[in-house]
Amino acid sequence: MNQKKARILIVEDDPAILTGLLDVLVFNGYESEGAEDGGKGLKTALAGRYDLILLDVMLPTLDGFSICREIRKQKPDQPVIMLTAKGAENDIVTGFKAGADDYISKPFSLRELMVRIEAVLRRFGKNLGDEQITLGPIFFDGKTLTAVCAEKTIELTRREMDIIVYLYRNNSRIISKKELLLNVWQYRDADIETRTVDIHIQKLRKKIAYLIGETPFLLTIRGAGYRLEQGQ
Repeated sequence: MNQKKARILIVEDDPAILTGLLDVLVFNGYESEGAEDGGKGLKTALAGRYDLILLDVMLPTLDGFSICREIRKQKPDQPVIMLTAKGAENDIVTGFKAGADDYISKPFSLRELMVRIEAVLRRFGKNLGDEQITLGPIFFDGKTLTAVCAEKTIELTRREMDIIVYLYRNNSRIISKKELLLNVWQYRDADIETRTVDIHIQKLRKKIAYLIGETPFLLTIRGAGYRLEQGQ
């Protein structure tokens, strides 16, 4: 029996890039569909069933960030990869805040493209963080994607919750960036250059600081990786 092909929607306004991506995905065994307009892309994304959406940032009628936010509201579990300009870290951070699962900086290689796509598709439906845990004064709820401490509550992304759960399950040792890419992001090639982990850790650390101030919690061990404070 043939395995069902994953369906991927590409929202990209550059005709040459869109055509190239459609061809590459079909060549690699995926079903692909394209939209060149932001408004049309959003309608298509919400009306159809897609295993993944590749979403450009700069689009006519509606930008990629707005599209991603609306997708998250109506389809919370929809995997989304943002396409950003090379080195535009502000776009990357904004994309993650909007709910993107990963990003690819333009121009990108076909190898990098397929690594990111395959990783997101592998982890779809296999989230680590669908559980509830208490770490020190903070209650992390993977069902509602919130963290609560006393009278304060913050919202978490699915990936942030996955990071907390993975570090919690492996709290006896330091977890490297490469291990997080392999086991949380599900990358097969964790040597690919990406700041995905760093940006997620920075965001998560800021959220935790909002709850408990500057009390040590999520530690960076220089040159080694990350761990939760043992006293938590």
